This record gives sequence, structure tokens and C-alpha cells, in this order.
Amino acid sequence: MPLNKTILLPGLLLCCAVTGLACLLQALEARLAGQTYLEALVLAILLGVAIRTAWRPAPAFLPGIHFSATILLETAVVLLGASVSVRTVLALGPKLLLGIVAVVAVSILFSYAISRLLRLSSRMAILIACGNSICGNSAIAAVAPVIGADGDDIAAAIAFTAVLGVIVVLLLPLLVPILLLSLTQYGVLAGLTVYAVPQVLAATLPIGALSNQVGTVVKLVRVLMLGPVVLVVSLCTARLRGSAQAGAAQAGAARLPALHQMVPWFIAGFLAVLMLRSSGAVPAAWLGPIKFTAATLTTISMAALGLGVDVRVVAKAGIRVTTAVTVSLIALGGISLLLIRLAGIH
Repeated sequence: MPLNKTILLPGLLLCCAVTGLACLLQALEARLAGQTYLEALVLAILLGVAIRTAWRPAPAFLPGIHFSATILLETAVVLLGASVSVRTVLALGPKLLLGIVAVVAVSILFSYAISRLLRLSSRMAILIACGNSICGNSAIAAVAPVIGADGDDIAAAIAFTAVLGVIVVLLLPLLVPILLLSLTQYGVLAGLTVYAVPQVLAATLPIGALSNQVGTVVKLVRVLMLGPVVLVVSLCTARLRGSAQAGAAQAGAARLPALHQMVPWFIAGFLAVLMLRSSGAVPAAWLGPIKFTAATLTTISMAALGLGVDVRVVAKAGIRVTTAVTVSLIALGGISLLLIRLAGIH
């Protein structure tokens, strides 16, 4: 089905306008303060959230906002592959790669335990655990059909990924001076705690290129855990599926998510561009324009992300879900910092 550019135009122009205002504020900030404290990337999110809180965009704006927050952001991730080399991936070392797997596993178990302790249902606990520990909405969407989760559970679990995702992107950089983190350490922390791959860009680009590269690679490894986790959950939740299918006209085996849900297209695209860069197929003269394009698309997408966040949705999800997700996220950060110390990352 061909893309209707006319439908996308209002929302796309709105996101570009917010981005332009963010860039102007960054320039004004640099001129008045002598340096930049808040990058245009962060200002775009804040402006978007402020606008969305004060004004609900008309339906005509929604397709363009959604396009900017998804396709443009995912395209930026693909382009980011040109700024990462295979050497960066190999530099992580087997110790850190195994540590990422361990962090995901421990985080899932801890999140599930906390959720059950707060008397949330098993299905809700699994959704929160997988979404928090792997990749937010994508993990929730992939796991939901495997455990037979209903619409209310899915909606409640997803309600926090947008709001908390923005909060993490804004607050995580503040830990750099507080904890005296190096660029590499911060990259690992961001890759292990930020919900979505594109949001890693927003959390790390203001800190430095090395943090951005390390964070993206760590996050990619974390996302690739989704496939194995979905398979394990499928094997361990037969009882949940059985109760969900009871009374259904056609009961059968659990529907596993499609391959593109477990390995999104932009992850494959990122890896393809990374390999092209490492093989020398991407000319050095292209790297500057590619990085600039990726940064511009990311800023536009962050404006769209802010415009799509309604902070009032948190109140609708309930105190137990709020507590479970928040405590799980804080625990994930603590586990990630412990890994950084134990692995001797400098």
C-alpha cells in the first residue's frame, strides 16, 4: 500500500516545527550561558511533552506524528550503523556479552517476583518483567500472544513505556557526574536500562560519540535476547495459555510472534550498515552527512515522541502497576551498575 504523503504532512510539519524551536533554544542557551546544558534532542522531547499536556493534537496530526516517532526514528537507527564498527562490538568482550545475558535474566526474575508480591496477575507480571528487562513495547507485544494476555493487561503494561522511557532519557545523563561514569561505563548503563533502541540515541548522543556507540551495541545484544526469552516463556506458561484458551472454539498451540517482531527490521538494517562500514564499502566522505542525517531524524523523532506522551496515563494504570514498573526499573539500573563494576569496565 503506497504511503500517503498528504496525510503525513501536518504531523510531520508539527514535529519539524518543534525541532526547529528546540534548535533555536539550544543556540540561545549557548549564547547566554556560554555552553549547552540541554541539547536540542532533549529540548525537543520536553517541548513535545509540554505541548501534548496543554493541547491534544487533532486527528489530522496523528499519522505524521506516528510516522516521525517510528519510521524516522528507526531509519536513524539504521544510519547509526555507519558510525559503529565491528571492532566496537568485539571490544565489548565475552565477559560483558555474558553479563548482558545475565542482567536480562536476573531483571526478568526480579521484576516478576516484585509484580507477584504486589498481587498482580501472572500474565501482567510477565508482561512487565519482559517489557522492563528487554525492550519495552516490542517485548510486550511479542510476549502477549504467547501467554494469552488480554487487551487490558497489554494496555496497562504499555502505558508506562512511553512516560518512563522519556523520564529515563532525560534523567539518566545526570548520573554521569554523580557517579563519575566514563563514556564507556555510561554507554553500557544506557544500553542496559533504556527501553528502546532509538531512545538510546537520545540518552547517549548528548554525552559523547563513544557512549552512543557502546550503548547502541549493548542495547542490540539486549534486544536480541527477545527471541530466546519468548521461546522460554512459551515453554514455561502452558498453564496460562490453557486457561486463556478455555472455552474458545478453537484451542491450539500458542501463537509465537513473527520473526520481524523478535528481530525488528531496523535492527537487521543497523547490522547490515555496520558490516558495510566495517568492510570499507561506506566511503569516509559519507560518514559526516550520514551522522548529521541520523542526528536530525532523531531530534525530529524525539519531538514526535514527546507529542505522543500524555503524562496523565500514569494515573489510569493503578498504584500497583506503577510501583512494580518503577521498582523494576530502579533495580535494573542497580544490577547494571553492579555488572559495570564486576566486569571492570572503565
